[in-house]
Amino acid sequence: MTRPQLSPVTRLLALGALASLALAGAASAAAVDPEPITFYADVAPVLQQECQVCHRPNGANLGGMVAPMALTTYEETRPWARSIARQVASRAMPPWDAAPQHNGVFSNERTLTQEQIDLLVNWAESGAPAGNPADAPEPVEWPSSDGWLIGEPDLVLQFDEPYFVEDDVEDLYIYFQTTVTEEMIPEDRYVKAIEFRPGSPAVHHIIVPGLGGIAPGNDPVIHEDGMADVLKAGRNLRWQMHYHKEPGPGTGSWDQSSVALKFYDKDEEVKYEVFNADLGKYDFVVPPGDSDYTIQTEWTFPSDSEIVGYLPHMHLRGKAAKYEAHYPDGSHEVLLDVPNYDFNWQTTYKYKDRKKVPAGTRVVLTTVFDNSEDNPANPDPTAAVRWGEPTTDEMSFGFLSYINEENEGRGAFQGGGQGIDVTAIVALSDDSRDGKMQLEEAPGGIKQYFEMMDQNKDGAVDMEEAKAANAFLQQMAEQREKAEAAAAGAAGGE
Repeated sequence: MTRPQLSPVTRLLALGALASLALAGAASAAAVDPEPITFYADVAPVLQQECQVCHRPNGANLGGMVAPMALTTYEETRPWARSIARQVASRAMPPWDAAPQHNGVFSNERTLTQEQIDLLVNWAESGAPAGNPADAPEPVEWPSSDGWLIGEPDLVLQFDEPYFVEDDVEDLYIYFQTTVTEEMIPEDRYVKAIEFRPGSPAVHHIIVPGLGGIAPGNDPVIHEDGMADVLKAGRNLRWQMHYHKEPGPGTGSWDQSSVALKFYDKDEEVKYEVFNADLGKYDFVVPPGDSDYTIQTEWTFPSDSEIVGYLPHMHLRGKAAKYEAHYPDGSHEVLLDVPNYDFNWQTTYKYKDRKKVPAGTRVVLTTVFDNSEDNPANPDPTAAVRWGEPTTDEMSFGFLSYINEENEGRGAFQGGGQGIDVTAIVALSDDSRDGKMQLEEAPGGIKQYFEMMDQNKDGAVDMEEAKAANAFLQQMAEQREKAEAAAAGAAGGE
């Protein structure tokens, strides 16, 4: 049988159909078998942009949290491929706990896009191929600054002598001192950046009034141009050191923690001093087994201001935190929502563009605690938990940093901004952990007022009596302000 002869037109149509089939087949093959994701072409750029600030030799030290491995080369990264996939898929890494509604708002945001997450997961699942080294981006030239994120410091301070944290220590608060001598700074200096570095794995947190402090996961403070903290020459710096570790033989370690400072040049203009408000509460008891115990505190701006950032702080039972603004015109806004608070990553949330708020804006902090057995970090779900310095007790704080044109600020540990907070004194003095301040526990300056505060005459000042003392102090302050205003008015009329 002979093959039929086709006309030129028919032959052209047939060839066109065959070509279309070939193209469709190629496209289908490409869809089924895409270009493989490789380390050098695809993964390395993501790691450089999002991960290597910590995951590199001599990488970032975020409040004592140091990356356990480097991810700068294929050889370093390949053994961790599956772990990387798990961590990014669960969003445990990078560590960032603000709600998605805030994406793009804060300058120190640590997040991956869904596309980046999918890329890293797919790379691990496909066997983590290396690819062609010629496809790799140029390595990042990290600044040589001994690991300081703020760059080469102008001054590094330590407390005077190393301290040994003994083997049997579980929770320990201790205080040290450093004098800022004339040789260090002969005159007051504006501070551009502050970075603390723990000197031992036993360090949980550090607080140095006037310079701030750190807790696990904290970023260093790097102020915008024109904004500063002030370090006064000749002052004594008081270090509050909190050590927390598992006790036992061989667990002790030496510590001499440090803080690095970068100053403004003397001819640089500094317009704003940065102030801090402390939305803290001391008079609470988290009931045993309660999975959703809520505390609220509030603070009101005394003048038109701009919010720089936030730092919520709780302990092991901390579950969530939220800052909300209630404006003088009656409107309301969520400033920061942290729905899944992580004690091990206590992040400071710093605005890209500062948040302007008018005088009279009331900020409400809501903190939520999980004291149930469903909280895997809970040391004892059968215990009623009060405010306390040890990690196994609780705290409810929301720090807020801000500036204003008047360079006026009201600091922490003040009862509603009107002076001493007696509930704080009771909490800080309660060595017996019974929720009361006994006479022998009271600070020396408070003992003379003890009988007046002890309204039920049971030999102790409890939190209700402390709140009554606060109300009395508030009333006295208001009467004093009225008297001063009246005197000023009378003087002006003369």
